Amino acid sequence: MNYFVTGIGTNVGKTVVSAVLTEALQADYWKPIQSGTIEGKDSETVKALISNTKTVIHPETYLLKEPLSPHLAAKLENVTIDIDKINLPAWQHGGEANRHLIIEGAGGLLVPINNTYYVIDIAKKTHCEIIVVISNYLGCINHSLLTIDYLLRNQFKIKALVFNGEFDEDVRKPIQDYLPSVIHLDIPTLQNLSRQAVSEISAKIRSRIA
Repeated sequence: MNYFVTGIGTNVGKTVVSAVLTEALQADYWKPIQSGTIEGKDSETVKALISNTKTVIHPETYLLKEPLSPHLAAKLENVTIDIDKINLPAWQHGGEANRHLIIEGAGGLLVPINNTYYVIDIAKKTHCEIIVVISNYLGCINHSLLTIDYLLRNQFKIKALVFNGEFDEDVRKPIQDYLPSVIHLDIPTLQNLSRQAVSEISAKIRSRIA
């Protein structure tokens, strides 16, 4: 099964959540478009946080230097992102049973990758179920419900909502109540981001996400 990890915005913790999910499922990991390589790569972060020996980190299709929306970062390098070049890792076509792939998006759903397509179109092309990462900030309820509503109206299957960090019940409940039928996962704020911490959280959620 392919899971596409998206967020209700930028900097909501998609990479840490992706690492937790990758470890929990002993899945492969892939970030097709990485912008901001001058600050590092998310694939390197995931690799540093997982403990299992089964995960394969697949190479990015596009690596862009500036920490900007992919279409802007690409423009600065005279690159046009071609969605037809964003293809699943080769093993996927063999249909290996019980092997998972975590695909991490860039920013939110409607971040442009070129003049025609958006980040969510990668999920559509790769036939993914969606995992939505939510963090707690002023406006997160609105951003969460808009994200969920877009996915539902466009016939995407939502696998889980991940509440990343600490949430007051009055913030969390309206989001949960909007989509009570899917898995709701909690990932606490990690003061010490380490392999051990990721392993411990992964063990707690494994049975719920598997």
